[in-house]
Amino acid sequence: MKEELIQKIKNRQSVVGIVGLGYVGLPLMLRFTEMGFAVLGFDIDEVKVDKLNSGKSYIGHIPSAAIAERLKKEVELKEGRVVPLFAATSDYGRAFETDVLILCVPTPLNRHREPDLSFVRSTISSLLPHLRRGQMIGLESTTYPGTTEEELRTRVEEAGHVIGKDIFLVYSPEREDPGNPIYNTRNIPKVCGGSTRDCLEVGEALYGEVVDRVVPLSSTRAAELTKLLENIYRAVNIGLVNELKIVADRMGIDIREVIDAAATKPFGFTPFYPGPGLGGHCIPIDPFYLTWKAREYGINTRFIELAGEVNTAMPQWVVGKVIDALNERGKSLKGARVLVLGLAYKKNVDDARESPAMELMEILQSKGAEVIYSDPHVPVFPSKRRHHFELESVELTQEALEGVDCVLLVTDHDDFPYDFIGNHAPLIVDTRGVYRNDQANVVKA
Repeated sequence: MKEELIQKIKNRQSVVGIVGLGYVGLPLMLRFTEMGFAVLGFDIDEVKVDKLNSGKSYIGHIPSAAIAERLKKEVELKEGRVVPLFAATSDYGRAFETDVLILCVPTPLNRHREPDLSFVRSTISSLLPHLRRGQMIGLESTTYPGTTEEELRTRVEEAGHVIGKDIFLVYSPEREDPGNPIYNTRNIPKVCGGSTRDCLEVGEALYGEVVDRVVPLSSTRAAELTKLLENIYRAVNIGLVNELKIVADRMGIDIREVIDAAATKPFGFTPFYPGPGLGGHCIPIDPFYLTWKAREYGINTRFIELAGEVNTAMPQWVVGKVIDALNERGKSLKGARVLVLGLAYKKNVDDARESPAMELMEILQSKGAEVIYSDPHVPVFPSKRRHHFELESVELTQEALEGVDCVLLVTDHDDFPYDFIGNHAPLIVDTRGVYRNDQANVVKA
């Protein structure tokens, strides 16, 4: 059965099911279809499904034309069976039509900062009645070591399947970097771990057809920890420079000048830069997945948790800089009009998940400020579980800039007119180091 599935994969005769058509699943679909695989996309959001089947994209860096192009094409399978190159559905009963099922569903934290695997559990429960022998199941969602075995393998085996014999289970974490012009799904090495050796062979065969390099690991647990290490490494180093930023600020030193100087050392140093807080779907969340799981083994991950505390405190520190800057100009934060520049979690993308801008807006509003924002990539404030603002992005006109008391630069999109902003905003609190030269109306944060 393993060899039969691998052969179907190599001959492009396998139908790939991608469950969860968001920032991870949709780029993955594009790559599989680019390589000639038929893809059936699953999502519980009917709005997303309808948009995709109408040839429309809802992710900024994925053009609608790329979706529409794939809807027009077909793939011929064995025995004259013809299927669309791509189609989207909310009917999980169609999982039976696929040879591969790749889960790209959210793994957020709950309000207690503990892992929320409800999407993983509900997805596998919905798929179980429709599984058949000879399929591969892959999980790409970021999670703690043991999830694939404890949550997926257990359920699949309870349904009567034998992992490594009639169902092949792998974990291969996503490594997407939206907005990065250099690295994409094809040329980012793909880590992969299997529940058994045969599972790993199937996973290597599948991903080997669509990425330049597959990195096989000894287990799904090792692959899960690899993903966490990548992002904890970044979170800890960002926490370090955020703490140094506070020290340097008190000493009257520009921390970015210091980091740039240290980066001239050709060995032993990798530059990380401070910011207003962590954002995105990985770095603010992943460390908590490991610290939570580590407690099961009686281990306190003090180093990781300390970095998390530093990073979590950054929005409050930034607001303190706004308060001080306004006070120096004879103004109070209460009643002040503050324009937040950039809502996305990183530059040049439309993804606002876990963006520090939202936390900053809530703190500013709670202290009596009137808050507006401008972000061409996020024209309307998105619906979020924790943050609620009935706002739309404002245009950066001279009148708009002169009509606020402070511009808080949170996300440094390339298409912001920084010279124009610098010339017309009465006060700019810069959290990203855009304004490197001393300027009377700029406060570095």
